[in-house]
Amino acid sequence: MPRLLRRLIAPAAPVIQRDTVRLRLEEAEIDVLRVRDPRARRLKLSVDERGVRLTLPLRASLVAGERFMQANRQWLSEQLARCRRDDVLPALRIGEPGQLPLRGQLLPVRWQSGRFTRIEQDEQGICIHLAARAGDAALRRALREFYEVQTRADVGRWLPGYLAGLPRAPARIRIKVMSSQWGSLAPDGSMALDLALVLGRPSAFEYVLVHELCHLLQANHSPAFWAEVEARFPAWRDERAYFHAEGRRLKAMLRQLLAPAAA
Repeated sequence: MPRLLRRLIAPAAPVIQRDTVRLRLEEAEIDVLRVRDPRARRLKLSVDERGVRLTLPLRASLVAGERFMQANRQWLSEQLARCRRDDVLPALRIGEPGQLPLRGQLLPVRWQSGRFTRIEQDEQGICIHLAARAGDAALRRALREFYEVQTRADVGRWLPGYLAGLPRAPARIRIKVMSSQWGSLAPDGSMALDLALVLGRPSAFEYVLVHELCHLLQANHSPAFWAEVEARFPAWRDERAYFHAEGRRLKAMLRQLLAPAAA
């Protein structure tokens, strides 16, 4: 079938509609991102460091969405308060003492002048070499590069030990900032891993790597898939519980570190 004809008769891609509404809680009035998603099967509220999101299926009315938010006002207040408690990492400011998260620890930061801006870890913690005219943007770029290097170092250390018994190695591995997932495996065998993984404890990061590798054997979350994970990483339940408890904080810390400094 000609390519143009296939395009003409193919179903249109689902359109996701977004707008913002206001919701009054006891302590404040907040903005809620309202999303009508054709893929959604039920009403859903979610809260992260970016705010509150209400997802509606196509057939759900706006009135039903409003009632759903009102019925969950107490839950929203608790989740927003938790987000505020989790945001405990002091802002990193050029030349000032601070700390950076890495592999489940907060490491002390020291500053040195350098010909170009770079960051490295040593026995004393983390050293930031800052070029004379470097500003906040250069620092954020260096932070991202530093965490990407550390992430790839961990993957390079663990990956060879898990390749036996797999049909192939990942086609490539991309390190990116992911909004909700920790990792994914595309049909072409390329793997994506969240940059925030390197901030948490190494065993949790290693579990995510194993999880995605097992999708090379089972492209689903069936009992057969979990049997493959269990055979390679028996403590996976502990690491999944860790992400439930600490995952939102890790993602919030990364976004805070990479975001431009407030004026």
